Amino acid sequence: MFNRYISKILKSLVYDVAEKTPLEAAPLLSKRLNNNIYFKREDLQPVFSFKIRGAYNKIANLPEHIRAKGIIAASAGNHAQGVALAASKFGIKAVIIMPETTPAIKVEAVKALGALPELAGDTYDEACTYAKKLEKEKNLTFIHPYDDPDVIAGQGTIAMEVLQQLTKKIHSIFIPVGGGGLIAGIAAYVKYVRPDITIIGVEPEDDACLYEALKCGKRVDLGQVGIFADGVAVKIVGRETFKICKVCVDEVITVKTDEICSAIKDIFEDTRAIVEPAGSLAVAGIKKYVQRSKIQNENIVAINSGANINFDRLRHISERAETGEQTEALLAVTIPEKRGSFKAFCKTLKNKSITEFNYRYSNDKQACVFVGLGLKEGKKEKDAVCTYLKKQGYSVLDMTDNEMAVIHLRHMVGGKCENIRNERVFRFQFPERPGALLKFLENTGSHWNFTLFHYRNHGAAYGRVFTGMQVPVEDYKKFEKFLKKLGYKYKEETDNAAYKLFL
Repeated sequence: MFNRYISKILKSLVYDVAEKTPLEAAPLLSKRLNNNIYFKREDLQPVFSFKIRGAYNKIANLPEHIRAKGIIAASAGNHAQGVALAASKFGIKAVIIMPETTPAIKVEAVKALGALPELAGDTYDEACTYAKKLEKEKNLTFIHPYDDPDVIAGQGTIAMEVLQQLTKKIHSIFIPVGGGGLIAGIAAYVKYVRPDITIIGVEPEDDACLYEALKCGKRVDLGQVGIFADGVAVKIVGRETFKICKVCVDEVITVKTDEICSAIKDIFEDTRAIVEPAGSLAVAGIKKYVQRSKIQNENIVAINSGANINFDRLRHISERAETGEQTEALLAVTIPEKRGSFKAFCKTLKNKSITEFNYRYSNDKQACVFVGLGLKEGKKEKDAVCTYLKKQGYSVLDMTDNEMAVIHLRHMVGGKCENIRNERVFRFQFPERPGALLKFLENTGSHWNFTLFHYRNHGAAYGRVFTGMQVPVEDYKKFEKFLKKLGYKYKEETDNAAYKLFL
């Protein structure tokens, strides 16, 4: 049915600009999953994404007189860079319409390649509508990012490379899905040459246009999509791509944001490369599939599709990766409001790694603390900790999967408390090692009552604590001696304007 795509792929002109990217073993992830995982490194392309393949192949196949009039494209960024690079190779005009939500790094990259970027709409679909309007007004040729046979064939060259690079029996290939161009090209080639290989698409839960289309047996307009994985934020799968996918794709898996962030971390640990959220989808899907199917000792390929990510997004990704990997539990624990209760609580946790500890005084009876705990055995260990704490008399609320707590609450614990007297606040710094927080609490003793406490382990060499203590005026000399004896680097912040305004 799709024999014509094999010919198109074999005749593709992509190697005028594209690299034959390596297929690398991922030893750390392979060991964890008890399977042989391979990364197809499309993040190593000249524009850090596979999109250069399809864009160039389409433009190279245009009649010269059509190409000379100029081209236009709509893209969240990766296709835009592919089109811009291809246009520069042919010396033609390229206008790129990009959603206003596109990361700045992608907009700047398009400018650097000589194209003319213009921002319109909040999603790819809105940008595409505007681009097609300009196509007619300015007599330009529209270069579709996925729903075009030449584009699909260009992306299909990845499959040709994978089968040349890994001659062993391949169990499955996992592929990120947006509009479907990448998976359609790979699936068409693989199912013709090696029909025994399972083709699995991976989409974010809030961008699952192919998943819904396959479930319903027809293309479905999602209406609204999430933009965390902006490279695959598409409301409706392409017409041509869906024709191929419904025949050649075996399954589509959806993944959560936390699972995407965790996969970015996995790829970094094996390659020291940082891919974009869309670029990590295949790895997130593999982890979910292996956990579900229990397969072992199989050869599995992940298409790492791109690495165009804004640096400032890494902070959010790092926070969410711990939850996605189930290596951190977030708990709300109620403890008695009295001196020494922090230390007693930390001793109850024994050798558990405390990753975060947030508290602000509210009343004389109970204190509610926000606690992060490092986990080695995921949900099983978390449930055991919660059960143990409850048996010790603590009230515990598990907030690990609470979106509000994960994104917002951990940064908002506290607030002004007008009825605290004699409060002094300090920043402390101490060597970060297992048990460091408990040692700090033991050294500070139970002489003065804690009224505020914030600690977050960021994996640095030094742990940092921001704390408030009630110190009556008559205790000042004794307290100063205590600080010197403590031996930790510290700075008093009682006169800090920010403290006075918010705490």
